[in-house]
Order: sequence, then C-alpha cells, then structure tokens
Amino acid sequence: MTHGQIRLNLILLAMQPPRIAELLAPFLQAPVLTDSSERCHSELGRSRGEEPAFLSQAQLQSISTYIDLLIRWNERINLTAIRDPEEIVTRHFGESLFAARQLFPMAPAEHVSERAPLSVHTAADIGSGAGFPGIPIKVWQPNVNLTLIESNHKKAAFLREAARTLGLTNVEVRTDRAETIRDRTFDLVTVRAVDKMEQVLPAAARLLSPNGRLALFLSSRQVDAARLSLPLKWELEIPIPQSESRVLLIGKNQAST
Repeated sequence: MTHGQIRLNLILLAMQPPRIAELLAPFLQAPVLTDSSERCHSELGRSRGEEPAFLSQAQLQSISTYIDLLIRWNERINLTAIRDPEEIVTRHFGESLFAARQLFPMAPAEHVSERAPLSVHTAADIGSGAGFPGIPIKVWQPNVNLTLIESNHKKAAFLREAARTLGLTNVEVRTDRAETIRDRTFDLVTVRAVDKMEQVLPAAARLLSPNGRLALFLSSRQVDAARLSLPLKWELEIPIPQSESRVLLIGKNQAST
C-alpha cells in the first residue's frame, strides 16, 4: 500500500458518523429569517423556535459511505474540486441537507426518523455531477422518486454506483441535457453549480409539474436575474449557513395558482 493510499484510508477513517453529525449540525438548525432573507412569506417558512433536525445513525452511515466512494472515484474522474473530506461534508452535504430541511417538513417527534414530503413525490436534480443535492435529498427523504440528470457519462456511471452502494431505490440516472427532456415533469426540480445558468433555468421551469417547486442554489448576485427570468411565485430566499454570499431560492410554478 502506498503512502497516499495509507493517508487516504486514515482520512476516511476519521470521517465517521459522529464527526459528520457535528459538521452538519449548523445546517440542520432552524433558519433565522429576517426581512432581508425572507422576501415573501410561504408555507415553507420556519418558526424561529423550531427545534433543530437531526439525522439517524443509518443516514449518517450512508453519508460516510458516500464520502468514501466519492473520494475514491474522484481519484479517477473529476467529480468535485473539493478534496478535503470535512469540506465535502460542509460544502456539499451541508448545503444539500439545508435545502432538504426547507423542502420537506419534519415529522412529529414520535416519528422523527420519517420525513413526510410536502406534496413532493418526484424530484429531478439538473446537472447532478457528484450527486448534490439530489442524493442527500434522497437520503433525507427516501420516499421521493428521484431523477438525476447528468449528461457526462462518467459522472452518470458514478451516480448509478452511488445509488447502488447506498441501496437507494427509485433512483433514475438520465444521461441527457435538461433542455432535451420533454417526456417528464416533476414536483421538485433542483439546480446547483451548473454552467450556463441562464440556459438551464428555462429548461428547469419547463420540467416543473403544475404544482412544482424550483430550488436554486445561487450567489446573492444571481438572485435578481433568476427572479426576473422566470414567471414563478418566489416563496423563499434564505442565506445558506457558513457562506458569505450563497442563498437558497425557492419558487412555485404559477400554473398552480
């Protein structure tokens, strides 16, 4: 075993569920909403007094397994420029689970291991790449039927292997561009870290069902352009924890009103 392999194994050994839970805790707190961060009231808004969410041991173990797989595949193909496992947890899983917490309400305390969808049965993640936010959303809410849209065949192969390794069901990987998909619509569409955002947003809107929601991960500089480019009912704009400029923007298809 080479020195690099030994170092990698030691890093992965350190990324066990307790440490992952510690790193993810800030992203699972109830968000602090202000007049500037919540431009409009919606059913997705959270009470400031809500208790923090938490992940089950099974969910944390799935994340640990996913990190292991991601880092090993990243040695062969460029899935993410972030190499540090702890930064993978905060930047990728943290952002993704922060969005999942806003999009899927918590179950009552006596059924805390369950996540009940907010009229979301189908979800599509455009430009899924290394699987964010799609796969963490599936880990958070196993009942959703998830489609990962990734035109790069090598990245699509990783996504299929990740779903298989984690034992996720009802996950479809499509090696298409979002602009070419005309046969499906979804209750939820997510877009994060894609190239040519101005081209992707109209395609994302076309993929929304009549009651569908679009969740965008943007820099604060992109928010106004996104709002103006799509005829959606914008429900929630909220800063992402541990970021100076990134926000989560959620809009609802106007066809539902």
